[in-house]
Amino acid sequence: MSTVNLSTITKQFGSVTAVKELNLLINEGEFFTFLGPSGCGKTTTLRMIAGFYYPTKGKVLFNDKDMTTIPPEKRNTGMVFQNYALFPHMTVFENVAFGLKVRKLNRSETKKRVEDVLQKVRLEQYIERQVSQLSGGQQQRVALARALVIEPDILLLDEPLSNLDARLRDEMRNEILRLQRDYGITTIYVTHDQVEALTMSDRIAVFNMGVCQQVGTPTEIYNEPVNDFVAEFIGETNLLPVTIEEETEKEKVYRNNDLDTSIHVNNSKVNIAFYQESDELLMSIRPEAVQISKEDISGENVLKGEVILVQFTGASVHTYVRLNNEVTIRTTDLNEGPSTYLTEGTKVNVRLPANQIRVIPKARK
Repeated sequence: MSTVNLSTITKQFGSVTAVKELNLLINEGEFFTFLGPSGCGKTTTLRMIAGFYYPTKGKVLFNDKDMTTIPPEKRNTGMVFQNYALFPHMTVFENVAFGLKVRKLNRSETKKRVEDVLQKVRLEQYIERQVSQLSGGQQQRVALARALVIEPDILLLDEPLSNLDARLRDEMRNEILRLQRDYGITTIYVTHDQVEALTMSDRIAVFNMGVCQQVGTPTEIYNEPVNDFVAEFIGETNLLPVTIEEETEKEKVYRNNDLDTSIHVNNSKVNIAFYQESDELLMSIRPEAVQISKEDISGENVLKGEVILVQFTGASVHTYVRLNNEVTIRTTDLNEGPSTYLTEGTKVNVRLPANQIRVIPKARK
């Protein structure tokens, strides 16, 4: 196992900066995820760790050893590509054994290692089958086995589940996490899927436009986003522009021009992100935190509204409420049966709990 230290990494392709001044320390045995939209720099960063790209500036260190310009075959990393990159004319055994053959291991050791890893990925009964005869999920496990059999210091996965259907993706998420825990291997995972990142990762780095916006645990990223990009990209949220009105030791009070009441927010690190006086500010509140009722609600941050849309998703119900005929806010509740669903046109009271609001700056460009 290895730590991975990216020290002020920049990667340029001509005039385009794909990754800008990235500093990251990935711990030994950690499951670390690069998350972001297409073209944000996450795969480029992974390829610099693998050695397929060399950084324009900065250093790549494994356990404090400078690997910046070391070729891929000398880095002892295992890579699983988005399209798996298997050899269709070879059997499962031959595909998995390929890396060991390149390393010139003897036949008995190769056979033992391949059989062991195929047992781990639960494919031992397919050892002599052509990979072209396997399902997508099985091929994905062959690709994992091929990466793991060389006993790499670091496992790299580039959107390995994007070609699978939703149910199989759920199964394979659990499978990858089980294998990572079994091997205790430092793992770096690239995805644009927030659910994958939140459910699998020890820590997440959120990328946008070549810049790492935030690094933290899944709960930190979700509950304490540093700016509006992170808040919107990780799950669903309601965002409203605000300006500060007053501040006390216990709370800050903000104003939105389209609402008829001031918004009180707990003055704590969880509720108020770091921002500068020149920043544009927004109030973020997750749909599941919004309280909605046909009955009167007492307390601060209570607004009147009208239901304009109800979406049934099975496990939950999304209710959209128009406030002051200006602002639409989304709420989410667990499905507790048809009698609990509101209908369009219903007049309701909406409460935005002061301890559930997060005030954040607009992301800098």
